[in-house]
Amino acid sequence: MRKAQKKQAEDFVRLLGRAHDEVKRLLEMSEYPAAMDLLGQCQEGAVELGGLIERSEGEGGPVISLLEEYCELVYQIYEALAGDREVNAGAIHKKLRRTLIRVENGVRNDIKVRFEIAFLPYKASMWDSMESVWRAAAADPDCDTYVVPIPYYDRQQNGQLGLCRYEGDELPEEVLVTHYSDYSLPKRRPDVIYIHNPYDYANYVTSVAPEYYSGELKKYTDCLVYIPYYSTTGGMSEGQASCPAYYNADYIIIQAEKYRKFFDPSLPREKLVPLGSPKFDRVIRMCGNPPEPPAEWQEKLEGKKAYFYNTSLNGMLGNTENFLKKMEYVFRCFEGRKDACLLWRPHPLLESTFQSMRERYKPRYDALKEKFIREDIGIYDDTPDITGTVALCDAYIGDSGTSVTSLFGMAGKPLFIFDNAICTAPEEGDWRGGIIRGFPVEGETRGGIPCRASDSWIQTQGNKLYRAKDHKGAFRYFCDLSEYACGEYYGGPVIIDGKVYMFPINAQDILVIGETGIERKIALEPCVEQSGAFYTAAVIGSFLFLIPNRYPAVVRYDTKKDEIAYLDINVSSVFTGVTENGERRCGAVGVKGVNLYLASPVDHRVLAIDSETGGWQVMTVGAQGAGGYMVMDTLPDDEDFWLLPYAGNVITRWNPETEEVREYPISTDGFVCHHIPFGHTCMERPFGSSVCYKNSVYLSPCWGNMYIRLDKDTGEAVEWKPDIEKGEDDKNGYFTSWAGGYLGYFWDEGAIGEYRLFSVCDRELYQIDFETGQCQKIEIPFDMADLSAHEPGFREQSQWLQYACQENAFNSLPDLLDGTITGDFFDKERQIKAYRQLAANSDGTCGEKIHCFIRGKIEKGEEADI
Repeated sequence: MRKAQKKQAEDFVRLLGRAHDEVKRLLEMSEYPAAMDLLGQCQEGAVELGGLIERSEGEGGPVISLLEEYCELVYQIYEALAGDREVNAGAIHKKLRRTLIRVENGVRNDIKVRFEIAFLPYKASMWDSMESVWRAAAADPDCDTYVVPIPYYDRQQNGQLGLCRYEGDELPEEVLVTHYSDYSLPKRRPDVIYIHNPYDYANYVTSVAPEYYSGELKKYTDCLVYIPYYSTTGGMSEGQASCPAYYNADYIIIQAEKYRKFFDPSLPREKLVPLGSPKFDRVIRMCGNPPEPPAEWQEKLEGKKAYFYNTSLNGMLGNTENFLKKMEYVFRCFEGRKDACLLWRPHPLLESTFQSMRERYKPRYDALKEKFIREDIGIYDDTPDITGTVALCDAYIGDSGTSVTSLFGMAGKPLFIFDNAICTAPEEGDWRGGIIRGFPVEGETRGGIPCRASDSWIQTQGNKLYRAKDHKGAFRYFCDLSEYACGEYYGGPVIIDGKVYMFPINAQDILVIGETGIERKIALEPCVEQSGAFYTAAVIGSFLFLIPNRYPAVVRYDTKKDEIAYLDINVSSVFTGVTENGERRCGAVGVKGVNLYLASPVDHRVLAIDSETGGWQVMTVGAQGAGGYMVMDTLPDDEDFWLLPYAGNVITRWNPETEEVREYPISTDGFVCHHIPFGHTCMERPFGSSVCYKNSVYLSPCWGNMYIRLDKDTGEAVEWKPDIEKGEDDKNGYFTSWAGGYLGYFWDEGAIGEYRLFSVCDRELYQIDFETGQCQKIEIPFDMADLSAHEPGFREQSQWLQYACQENAFNSLPDLLDGTITGDFFDKERQIKAYRQLAANSDGTCGEKIHCFIRGKIEKGEEADI
C-alpha cells in the first residue's frame, strides 16, 4: 500500500474511534435513533476501508478479517438498539474500542507501506546521473519505481520553444520506460520524484516541457530531489550556484561537503546532501566490465589506443573561432595514424547551442562533422550512453571545463587538457608564449622609495619562479610556488625592503621567498572556495595590499610588523561590477601618497582608502563619459591619475585632491578595437597602459589596433609607431594575446631608470628612448634544458582539476600520441587517489546511499543519517 493510502486508512481508523465516543454520548442521553444512524455510517466506512485495502493488498488479508469482525459487532449493536433492548453505553463503547484497536494494530503492522518513486530524466545521455539510484530503488522490495522520460524543447533564437524532442527510446534496454502520457502525476502523486534538470525556464538552449518545471512537480510529491546531471573535478561554475529548481527541491544531492559553499547562501543548508555522484558509480561499474563495442567500431579500434575527444559547450562558447580551428587541428593529427583511433563525442547539446547562440558558425561546424564522417577519420559517437564509451577508451583529450574529465579521472585513465588556442604543432621558440608573460620584475620598494632590485624575477606557467641573479645571464629555475602545476595561484613577485613576496590570486596565502625557495607561508582566513580570490596587489610603503576579487575584504599585510589586517570595507559595491551582458569585471587600482584608490568598472565611483588608518570614502570622478575604468596610471611626482576606460574612446585625467577632471577623446583616424575572444570590431578595452614623458602621454593598445601619443595640453592624439619588430597580431596559439602591448618603467634610486615596452603578441621586451624614438630589444634568456627539466607533465593541476597533463609547447598533441611527454609520465594510482578525494562514497555506493537517505526521510519523516 502506498504511504498516502496507509495514512488515509490510519486516519479513517482514528475517525471511527471518535465516532465511537459520539455513539457512547448519544446512548447515555438515550438518543438511540441518532446513535443507530452513526453506527450505520461506521459500518459503511469500514466497508469502504476494506475496499481500499483489498484494492492495494488483495483479498483475504488479516486486516479484512478484522474489519469483518468489526462490522459484525456494529451490526449486533445496531440490532440490539432497534429491538429496544436495554443497553449499557460504557460496555458497548468498550467492545467497539477493543475491536477497533485490533483493526488499528492490523493496519499499522500487517499492511506494509510501498513507496512509489518516479525518475524523470530528459536527456538519455544524462541517465547516468540517476542510474545507480534507480538500481537501488528497483532492488528495494518495498518500492515501486517508474522511469518516465519527459519531453524537452530546443530554444529558438528569440527564446521561444522550438522543436519538441523525446529520448525515452534511447535509454538502456534494461530500463523499463513508462511514457509520460501514461503517467499522471496528479493521480499517481509519487512519494519521491528525482530530476536532473535544474533550469526550468532559465536555459537558453533547451527547456523541459513547462508542465515538468520543478514548481509544477512539487505540487504532486512530498519529496522532490535534484541530482546534478554533471560531476566536477573540483570546482563549480557560478551559473550552478543558483538555479530555479533549487528553491522547489526538498533535497539537492551534492558531490561532497566542500561544495556546500558554492551554492546560494540563502538555500537551507540541510537541503544540500553530500552523498557523491551517481555518475561515478556507473563509470566504476562499467570500467570494471567494459561492454562490447558496437560492430561498426570494432575494426577501427582493433590494435589501437582509443582517444576520447570531447567538444564541450564551454569550449565552443568561450571562443568559437578557436574551437573550430582546434577541431581541424585534432582531425589532422589523427589522420593516417595506425596506432591511434580518434573517438569524437560532441556534447549532446552542442548542435542545439550552435543553432541558438552561434548560428553563423554552424555551417562550418556541420562541414567539419561531415568531413570527419565522410573521410572516416575516426569514430563519431552519438550513442546515448557516455559511460560505455569511457570504458572503451584509453585516454581523454579535450577541454577541462566539463564533467567528462571527472569520469576519466575516477576511471584512472589519462587526461590531456587542450588549450583551444593551439591549432598547430609547436615550432622553435614557441615555448616563449607560456614562459614569458609580461615584464620581468626588476624593481623594489626600499624605505618607501622605488628602486632597482638586486635580481630579476619571472613567474612562468606551472606556478614556477625563475630568477636571473644580479640581472645577468639566463633566468634559472628557482622554486615551485605551489603543489599544483596549474591554476594561476599567485601573482608577483613584489619586492619590499629586499624581501620577495608572492601575492595570492587563486591562493589564499602570501608566500615569502627566501634564499633557497619558499621561506614561509602567511595564511589568510579561507573565505573563497572557487577560483579568483584576489585580483591583484599594491605596495604602499611597507604595506602589501591584496585587492579582492571574490575575497570579502581588502587585506593589508604590514611587512615590518608581520601583521595581517582585514579592512572592513564593502569593496565589491564599487570595485566589482556586472555588465549588461552578464560579464563580471574588476575595476582599476591606483596608488598616490598614502592612499589606495579602487575605481569602479561600470561607473565613475572611486573608493579611496587611507593605507595607514584604514579609513575610506567613496569619491566620484566628475566626468561626462559613461565611466567604468580598467587602468589607473600615474607617476609619483604627478598629481593626476590617467584613467583608461573599459569601453569608449575617452581618456580621463583626474586629480583626486582637487577633483579636477579633463577628458580626452581619442579620435585618431583608423583607430578601432577588435574583441580578442570573439574577433568582431568593437570599442571595448581600447588601452592597456599609459606612461607620461614630458608633455605627452603614451597609450598602449589592449584591444585597440595602435599605440597613441596624446598631448596633455592640446588634447591632440596621433598614432605612435614604436621602433620595434612588427610581430604578427596572432603569432600562433602558443602566444595567447590578451592585449597588444604594455608600457612601463622601472626605478633606479628614486628616479625613472628607463621606459620599457612589452609586446604581447611575440613576448619581446624593448627599452624606449622617447627623445630619439628608438627602441632597443632586451633579451629575456632561458635555458631550454632547465625549462624542460621542470616541466610537470602529468601532475596534480589545481584544486579544480586534480590530475592531468596540459597541452603546451613542451607537451603537444603529437607528443602525447608518440609517447614523448616531457615531465612526469602518467601514474594511474596517483590519479585515482587524487580524484577519489573529490566525492563522498566514491567506491561505487553513492546510489545506494542516496536511496537509503531519501527513503529514511519519507518513511520516518525525521532526520535520516547521511
